[in-house]
Amino acid sequence: MPARLRRLVALALATAVVVGACSSDSNTATTTSSASAAPSSGSSASGSITVFAAASLTESFDDEQQTLKSEQPGLHITFNYGGSGSLVTQIQQGAPADVIAAADTASMQRLVDAGLVETPQTFARNKLQILVAPGNPKKIQGLSDLARSDVVFVTEDDSVPAGKYAAEVLQKANVTTNPVSEEADVKSAVAKITSGEADATIVYLTDVTAAGSKGAGVTIPDDQNVVATYPIAVVKSAKDKAAARAFIDALITGSGRDALYKRGFLPPT
Repeated sequence: MPARLRRLVALALATAVVVGACSSDSNTATTTSSASAAPSSGSSASGSITVFAAASLTESFDDEQQTLKSEQPGLHITFNYGGSGSLVTQIQQGAPADVIAAADTASMQRLVDAGLVETPQTFARNKLQILVAPGNPKKIQGLSDLARSDVVFVTEDDSVPAGKYAAEVLQKANVTTNPVSEEADVKSAVAKITSGEADATIVYLTDVTAAGSKGAGVTIPDDQNVVATYPIAVVKSAKDKAAARAFIDALITGSGRDALYKRGFLPPT
């Protein structure tokens, strides 16, 4: 091959190698750029919310808060526990709440009727039980024993769901009691028993469980019992609705559901 022709062939080959290398670098750069632009999956919820919750939810919600600290570290929750009726009144008066979890549908309906919450969802149910002192020293066997003159009985005010439910089960059993006090919420009624100030009260099964060794439970038959329905909703004035909905989702489909079941709550349906 003449020397001039060899030089032309070598030049053509060198040009092809350079063009190919540039094309490869361009493709690599494009791929890298696309990968870095792709959104990451599994992002956690973040924000700060205030949850108004029925007193009977205290233990399960506190459990869930600890779980969410690792699952959703960017989600910060402050709880305000109390009687559902009182919590509803506070929201109606403008108290800053992002989520409301009540122990009955009637209390939640007040907020629905006032246009203050989004559509509620049922997330749990509960039953009632008689709470007595450890060892059941008064030998209380059923609702009829709560009418005995030697039994110091306390109940909850009828403005809170637990008080309404207690009145309902007593009516079903055709029992008339003479309570020495009507407490502001279910935890206050529990405290009367665990402190030794009273002999018996009617609370949620979950509250008997939470009392542990400080109390004992006496079963109320199903034909005399009631099932409490717990609804939850985002308050329309919530400052961070995305964080509020993330908390509700955790209760309905995530770790919060397990926290509720471990404390004795029943499934929503």
